[in-house]
Amino acid sequence: MKTNSKNRIVMMMAGVVALTGSMFAHGADSSPVIDDFTASTNTSYGLPRQFINDSMAGGSTQDKHSVQNGVMQVSGTITPPRGQPGWSSTVVPLAEMGHAKDASEYEGVKLRVRINQGNLNLSANSLDVTNFDFHAAPIVVKADGKFHEVKVPFTEMKRAWSEQTSLNTTNLNSLSIVAYSLQPAVFDYEIDDVSFY
Repeated sequence: MKTNSKNRIVMMMAGVVALTGSMFAHGADSSPVIDDFTASTNTSYGLPRQFINDSMAGGSTQDKHSVQNGVMQVSGTITPPRGQPGWSSTVVPLAEMGHAKDASEYEGVKLRVRINQGNLNLSANSLDVTNFDFHAAPIVVKADGKFHEVKVPFTEMKRAWSEQTSLNTTNLNSLSIVAYSLQPAVFDYEIDDVSFY
């Protein structure tokens, strides 16, 4: 499979699973810190994180999540549905259901992440997108056992199959951090901060 096709599939998958980011009922604040993982279940905005995987699409991916000492660890095994990518998604809400966070004062999303195994993708999920093809970009760091700061500019996030439009950063509802693979695979990553920059 060509790299472009693989990227399109991954971004499409991240967009589809990101829809659940709108399924929350709490408020958000204006801090650039989205989640510092000091709370076991809620983000820094006081909104509950959500974890979903490809079992809702016929896959058999298994994942586990833990938050300890300000670090979230997500690990598991990806077993894709037949003919589709496999995935495990962490949805980080920015606003309550049907509402949006205006992030237009920021350039993008910053993460401190350690990838022990597997591939990660980040999507920014706007209420403007109605076909689930949200703006997304890969998270690429060296698997060297260390945490790395990664900045993902909003301008580098692309849609997979739709016409390429600019991301409307005034109308964001959630972010999705997605481990993915086109074939059975193990994944393991840790995040200790997600913020706007």
